[in-house]
Amino acid sequence: MTSQRVDAAAAGTWMLGDRKVNRIGFGAMRLTGSAAFHQGIPRDRGQAIDTLRRAVEIGVNHIDTAAFYFSRLRSANELINSALAPYADDLVIATKVGPARDAGGEWTTSARPDQLRGQVEENMRQLGRDHLDLVNLRLMGQDSISEHFGALADLRDAGLVRDLGISGAHPEHLAQAQEIAPVVCVQNRYGVDASGGKDMLRACAERGIAFVPFFSIAGQGRESGAVRAEHDEVQAVARAHGVSPAQVRLAWMLQQGSHVLVIPGTGNPEHLVDNVAAGTLRLTEEEVQLLDSVGRSVS
Repeated sequence: MTSQRVDAAAAGTWMLGDRKVNRIGFGAMRLTGSAAFHQGIPRDRGQAIDTLRRAVEIGVNHIDTAAFYFSRLRSANELINSALAPYADDLVIATKVGPARDAGGEWTTSARPDQLRGQVEENMRQLGRDHLDLVNLRLMGQDSISEHFGALADLRDAGLVRDLGISGAHPEHLAQAQEIAPVVCVQNRYGVDASGGKDMLRACAERGIAFVPFFSIAGQGRESGAVRAEHDEVQAVARAHGVSPAQVRLAWMLQQGSHVLVIPGTGNPEHLVDNVAAGTLRLTEEEVQLLDSVGRSVS
């Protein structure tokens, strides 16, 4: 835990579409419980709301969420609405569509192109918005995304969505999407111990598109909330700087390129501040190379 005054702007900024955001944002998935979705212990509602408000206070202006981020008693979108509405003009709320869960929390068949409007409107209702800032199409294993992305492009043209992105994608999907409408970001799994997606990292850099990694802190724990042993290399760098391993992971991620936007998630205000403090941590070239070796050893 850091005692220094933190500001999300310390990591720099990026133009997400025509909106300037700080490169350290916030992922809302963990707000709903100790593990993602319907497993785990429900998060204390007051603490979750305090975390969201604290995030905005320290400069976070890019929040990632989805209507399917809910547990038995908590909905990420509802918490965001309760905590932050009326929304600040500079706040960008990104949502995802494609996957679907029933009222009991079980995963169901992902949305067809003609069902995406309903998912967009559900996010709008939950967030209390008359349009969505950014909608990411979360791929569910399909080879072609043209029909799905085309449906979202129609919603963009209709004014329901401002900007579009894709998630869980490969470079060929990015090419398909760009033939239909502008793509402002790609959300893919990436991190110290999950660095197999460098092709998309590079593709985004070449095109001036934001790359938004998820599970950049969670690593192998991922959405299950599992506790995993931290890699020795990460621990060593953390000790050298007197910071948390989470800060080291985030700093490494931010140093992968100026187009990288991180969205670490937590329901704990103290962890939030620690994560945002990673924006001031600068790793040496030797430290970056040491952390690079983790990805090679687990790939």
